[in-house]
Amino acid sequence: MKPHLVFTLTATLAAMGDVAGHERRGSLTWPGRSAILGLLGAARGIERGGDFSALDALGIAVAAFDEGTPLRDYHTVETVPSAAIRRPNSRPEALAAAGNRASTTITLRDYRADALFGVAVWGGDLDPLRAALAAPRFTLYLGRKSCPLSTPPGATLLDAEGPEEALAALILPPWRQGATARWLMTDAEPGDPHVEQRRDQPLDRMKWHFASRGIAIRQVAIRPTGRAA
Repeated sequence: MKPHLVFTLTATLAAMGDVAGHERRGSLTWPGRSAILGLLGAARGIERGGDFSALDALGIAVAAFDEGTPLRDYHTVETVPSAAIRRPNSRPEALAAAGNRASTTITLRDYRADALFGVAVWGGDLDPLRAALAAPRFTLYLGRKSCPLSTPPGATLLDAEGPEEALAALILPPWRQGATARWLMTDAEPGDPHVEQRRDQPLDRMKWHFASRGIAIRQVAIRPTGRAA
């Protein structure tokens, strides 16, 4: 038995890091390690360029109760040719330098609507994380800043043999009671039959550099009791 911190993540809209581009920004189907560490850091009040070393050693597992419905948002964006002016002081100045000529493009943003995940964290000092999730310093998002959580995480600290047992003690939001997680994502171990690679291990948070890691995707049937063990 070892201590686990478990909590839920649900939002009306979620956007979970995919390869970022100008015209299209996609969303993966579940939050990766960098997203969870970023959320915990936000709860603790750690700035993006701050010291995350206390979080880097954490073990993380994510249970997918509902991956959400895909939703695509279209933006019409007006841009000014970069060659027109190097460092404009304002948008009117940039437009004037470009002869009031601008280019209009459509950009795409992908989201997941009504997603619900359970997260288990272990290793390190967990009680300060539980307290921070109960009273976060910064607003918590499930991806982009346009995706605030629909309900507090409801973090609970408990002892369990592993993340699957710990996640069975989650307290789900009232409107999602009875939901069952079908998939559990954890760090891959030798012999895992279904392993995928995801580039979500933070290397340099200021430069947005991430390393690849192996993810074991296990089929499960986690139906939370709603009571801490």
